[in-house]
Order: sequence, then structure tokens, then C-alpha cells
Amino acid sequence: QVQLVESGGGLVQAGGSLRLSCAASGRTFSSNAMDWFRQAPGKEREFVAAINRSGSNTYYADSVKGRFTISRDNAKNTVYLQMNSLKPEDTAVYYCAARRLGAAVLTGPYDYWGQGTQVTVSS
Repeated sequence: QVQLVESGGGLVQAGGSLRLSCAASGRTFSSNAMDWFRQAPGKEREFVAAINRSGSNTYYADSVKGRFTISRDNAKNTVYLQMNSLKPEDTAVYYCAARRLGAAVLTGPYDYWGQGTQVTVSS
């Protein structure tokens, strides 16, 4: 069974840092571009960051550019989201998602989603 499992969320003060992990199981995800999304209460899910299959190219929403870093370790079948200088408006449930096998970064449908991990930033 293919699964994406996020971890690393929690409560942090504004200005602090968290590192989210998205561990894939069931098969290797080195051939899937991966994204992070987030959804705040009462808001639509929004794109946060994306990374291509090799990890050589990354993309960010303007709201997190310069503060968040997406990376991947294909040997560990894991994608990360390092979040620095956190703000209260970063509070949301964070989800990782895998693009369809072989699809380029930022293109193609999503085949798998994780269950999400809560990030709460206090002011």
C-alpha cells in the first residue's frame, strides 16, 4: 500500500523554525515530483513549494520564498520542508503530495496525498 506520511508539525513561537518530513512507503518516489501544500482554517488549500525528481529544481509560493526550503533524500524516500522565520499566518495543516509518476515538476495530476500535519505559530 502506497502511503505518504507527514511529521514534524507542532506549536512554535513566531520567528521560530520547524522541519516537516514526508516519508513515502510502498514504493520508491524518486520518479515523482513532490509538492507541499497547506490549508488554514476557513481557507482553501494553497501551494507552498515544489521539487523536481532529482531535487535540483525547487519552486516556492511568494509568501514563503526566502523562509522555507524544500528538499528531498531519494535514498530515504523522504521529502522535507524546512520552515524558518515562521509567522502566525503560516498556521495551517501542511500536506505533501506526489505528482503522477514521471510527470515534470509543477505539471500533471497528483496521485498521492498525505494526511497532513498541523503547524501552529503563536504570536
